[in-house]
Amino acid sequence: MAQNALARERLFALRETIAKLEGKPAPALAAAEREALASGKETRQAAQCNGRGLRLPFGVTLLDEAMEGGLPLDAITEIRSSLLRNAGAACGFALAAAALLQRLEENDGHRSPILWIGDTISTMEAGLPYAVGLQDFGLRPDCFLFALPRKLEEALWLAESAVESGAFSVVILEIRGNPAHFGLTESRRLGLRAKAVGRPLFLLRQAGEEEASSAVFRLLAEPAPSGMRSLPNGSRLAGSIGNPVFRLSLEKSHNPAPLSLLLEWNPHERQFFPIGEPRHALTPDERSAYPGAQFPASTDRQDRPQKMGTFLAFERAS
Repeated sequence: MAQNALARERLFALRETIAKLEGKPAPALAAAEREALASGKETRQAAQCNGRGLRLPFGVTLLDEAMEGGLPLDAITEIRSSLLRNAGAACGFALAAAALLQRLEENDGHRSPILWIGDTISTMEAGLPYAVGLQDFGLRPDCFLFALPRKLEEALWLAESAVESGAFSVVILEIRGNPAHFGLTESRRLGLRAKAVGRPLFLLRQAGEEEASSAVFRLLAEPAPSGMRSLPNGSRLAGSIGNPVFRLSLEKSHNPAPLSLLLEWNPHERQFFPIGEPRHALTPDERSAYPGAQFPASTDRQDRPQKMGTFLAFERAS
């Protein structure tokens, strides 16, 4: 009996050593994590399991069907911006998706934090997260962590450790461009960590080109004009700015047909809504809701070419 117990102990130790060498969680820890994740996954009301893993639906039928149920919660999803000046749109969409996931966990009694691993150059262009702004956007600042590593190697190590821990509802890894030290091999390592633990990772690629990666889906997020703010009576407030709107293009998926659509993010309800082209002018019915307001005629629009005034010429200096 003693020899059998000693043999089992050595076998367990050997399995843990092999798991560490392969970069996988130890069997005992993996079993505990699977049990904890299973208890949480069973209670998620809006998440769907369709044979391809747990998914987070956007609530937009066209997008959810193209993404086979929504965002995968055990894999990498890449969110890309083509230009650095569009970094705000890519960050906004990633944070909106994180807020959607955070809302679902709160409904189930969970409160896991969000980790955003930022890029130094991108933050110089787009700025740092602001707690009040995060709250207005639908996130919980007390459950939001931000890290700013100095090197890409440090960012990859932090992302790998954070995903493997399973302590975060989602890890957002921000990378600028297409660095040589982050390719298919590094992406595959992160994908395996996410798959083993059952946690999502958002790869936020700023000002980068399309390239091969282990991401299940790749989304191009671009800014789109917002409409006007809605009033309780259903009309629009003239001159106001409504909810943020994203132009989303599904670049990588199992669906061969390309997909591009406009999504409005409602931070108060923490929900996406599909919209058509945003409106910039009030309709006659909407103008009737403001009896005392003065609206410029269509010929007086400020964006039309205006007549030039008097020219003042200066003598050229010799």
